[in-house]
Amino acid sequence: MPNDDIRSSLMEMFNRECPMVDSLGDLFMSSSQACFREHYIEFFHQLNVLSVMVRKIVSWEALTSFVSLEGSELIEKLSGDVFSGVEMNGESAKAEKKTEKRKKILGKGTAVLLQFLKDRLQSLVGGAVDPSARLEKWVQAIYSLLDPKHPGFHSLLKKVKEIVESNESRRLPKIAKGTRDCAKEQAATREKAFSIIERVFKRHGAMALYTPVFELRETLMGKYGEDSKLIYDLADQGGELCSLRYDLTVPFARYVAMNGITSFRRRQIATVYRRDNPSKGRYREFYQCDFDIAGQYETMEPDFEVVKVMTELLDELSIGDYEVKLNHRKLLDGMLDICGVPPEKFRTICSSLDKLDKQSFEQIRKEMVEEKGLTVETADKIGTFVKERGPPLELLSKLKQEGSQFLENKGSLVALNELEILFKALEKSKCIDKVILDLSLARGLDYYTGVIFEAVFKGATQVGSIAAGGRYDNLIGMFGTKQVPAVGVSLGIERVFTIMEQLQKDRNQAIRATETQVYVAILVRDVPLAAEVVSELWSSGLNAEFMVNKRVMKHIERAKSSRIPWMVIVGEREVNDGIVKLKDVEAAKEEEIPRDRLVEELQRRLNGTAA
Repeated sequence: MPNDDIRSSLMEMFNRECPMVDSLGDLFMSSSQACFREHYIEFFHQLNVLSVMVRKIVSWEALTSFVSLEGSELIEKLSGDVFSGVEMNGESAKAEKKTEKRKKILGKGTAVLLQFLKDRLQSLVGGAVDPSARLEKWVQAIYSLLDPKHPGFHSLLKKVKEIVESNESRRLPKIAKGTRDCAKEQAATREKAFSIIERVFKRHGAMALYTPVFELRETLMGKYGEDSKLIYDLADQGGELCSLRYDLTVPFARYVAMNGITSFRRRQIATVYRRDNPSKGRYREFYQCDFDIAGQYETMEPDFEVVKVMTELLDELSIGDYEVKLNHRKLLDGMLDICGVPPEKFRTICSSLDKLDKQSFEQIRKEMVEEKGLTVETADKIGTFVKERGPPLELLSKLKQEGSQFLENKGSLVALNELEILFKALEKSKCIDKVILDLSLARGLDYYTGVIFEAVFKGATQVGSIAAGGRYDNLIGMFGTKQVPAVGVSLGIERVFTIMEQLQKDRNQAIRATETQVYVAILVRDVPLAAEVVSELWSSGLNAEFMVNKRVMKHIERAKSSRIPWMVIVGEREVNDGIVKLKDVEAAKEEEIPRDRLVEELQRRLNGTAA
């Protein structure tokens, strides 16, 4: 029977016998209404009818799936009496090829379940030869298999359980969404980046701080505005409600207040946690690299240094072109006041504006009007202001022109004067060319009070902001009696890693996973000898690996794969003669040297000095 005829026969039976979705929906609604009216006898009757209908639908789903995968071939075989030994010439080989191809496509568990169904159907259907009659009997057989009262149901459950248990033993473990493992070359890239960041932080006199990975929930709540919903709460473990830290700034503020500190230059590199939607460069667990200055200083003195630190970090990480968008919270609040936004809505509107890097102004406008209660006129006024962006001193001059509405607002006037000091300092430090004054920049966190900034990568790899920060004069005071002003920057290193890895791939750069300088190959089965030679290198401060194996090529392959520059080869002859072979792996040249001059020769060659 051709496949088209089987498909046509199956569709005809399906349309005639299988309950339709509308019938299922009507029955569900009537059973729901019976429950709502408290007609429980009618409800349970309808529920029973519903379960029978669902079983019929599942039976038909199973049959159509089975026929599409195996059934047509099985019908042809049964109809042609293949099992009695009569085969058409060449058909057997074709069938075997089809089966082999199907096995590659299907999972192991699916293949086992299909074979189970095939065996059951062959044994249950009997001797019907008409394909249509055979299909009808298959439907009844599968329907019976799904009946809990039928003996076959328990066989089916047992087989499914076996498949699940088998899959559990074979299934590889996986990591949670929004996290990543980092090893070998990736880890080497990460370590290199961290060393650059630490060097920049130390250049500016920062001291290290380590804080717990979780804090009391009350410490974190009320500090992040609408982003508070992204905080990971921990289960109660003995009377304290705790949460994983959302950033490193709030724990720093808590530490300063708790210890009565009035001045602190802080550096910290640690993981933070957010229940965000993972995407490229956006994780739920990631490192932040923070630099903060807390204490009383001349106006814009620490703000300038923090922005300068950020530009130094991004320059020395060599990630390519970027820009620093900068604004001032008091200028932003002044703008909202000029537009007619009530003061109690400033922070929630800032949270909306903070999404402008991901959404159009039309989407933000809709949110401000429909969800946050602004008038259309007010939202449109905000739209005219947030379009303003440009070179800092040039745009600042425009905002300070006579007749500017910003000059009539007390807060925005303070902001303009502070920004003038900051931009002149950045100009003198030769990094103002990286900075853009952008009135759309809002930074959604509640604790910012002054200058705010955000660095954005301008290359092909789109990862969003890569560093951000600002001034937070009131945050430390929330935890104690003293108000200690502070300003800081946080580098989102995971996004920087994404950029660095892409650049390495584009430039075809090979990264070494280890810093091993010397590979010691011991060609005799003598671990004490290996210990003696390699310990001599370690004691001299050389980075060395070793392996005991008689196969020379295995040693050479390992040294090449790890890109280790030098090999020390020690075999039986070398031991007897008191020498070692020193091999330049890249040049594939080797020479024999006295055993007692090994360290001296290696140090000379690694330092690049002539003989």
